[in-house]
Amino acid sequence: MSYKKHQPIICPTITAFDADEYRQQMEQAQQLSGRIHIDLMDGEFAPTKSPDLNHVWWPHELKADIHLMYQRPMDVIDKLIELKPNMVIIHNEAEVHHMYFAAQLHQHGIKTGLAILHETPIEWAYQIMHSFDHVLVFSGRLGYHGGQADLGILDKVNKIREHHPEAEIGWDGGINDQNIKALVDGGVEVLNVGGYVQKSANPEEAYAKLKELI
Repeated sequence: MSYKKHQPIICPTITAFDADEYRQQMEQAQQLSGRIHIDLMDGEFAPTKSPDLNHVWWPHELKADIHLMYQRPMDVIDKLIELKPNMVIIHNEAEVHHMYFAAQLHQHGIKTGLAILHETPIEWAYQIMHSFDHVLVFSGRLGYHGGQADLGILDKVNKIREHHPEAEIGWDGGINDQNIKALVDGGVEVLNVGGYVQKSANPEEAYAKLKELI
């Protein structure tokens, strides 16, 4: 089946552990891109804990994707619907009826994404993948900026494309100026960049360099 490749986009990632850090990262990210990626951790599925959903916000002009690293996403579905983000990404490995969760958000005009951890075979997600608008290949460290981009799992991108040609495909973990071109050439369309930008001495310059490379 043929598909229309989406234009690659770099989304700055917010991975914060308190309200002040969240605000600082958000203010930085909004200067760089119209679409952002917000990591939220529950301290259970992910080892770290972010501010809870009652403290999550973003400037109204931004398109916000929420990456929900929660063991039980249904516990917060009402708050997610109230926030009305562009998209909510949950994990294949979470304790949830994935297709029901996706259907509930779609009823409220919210896109859904399915994240696949590094060690999870992509084949394990085939039966539920079609319920989601976006599939995220995860190669980082849950709940932290940084990590390594393991290009050895780029074959997951091809397998996603074969089984769900309409899906937007994202990557999370270890993106930098040395590997971003390879990721785009490998079929990744949404590049969620955390540490390379947020920890840079000049985030604007770091972001501009990545945009130039793709």
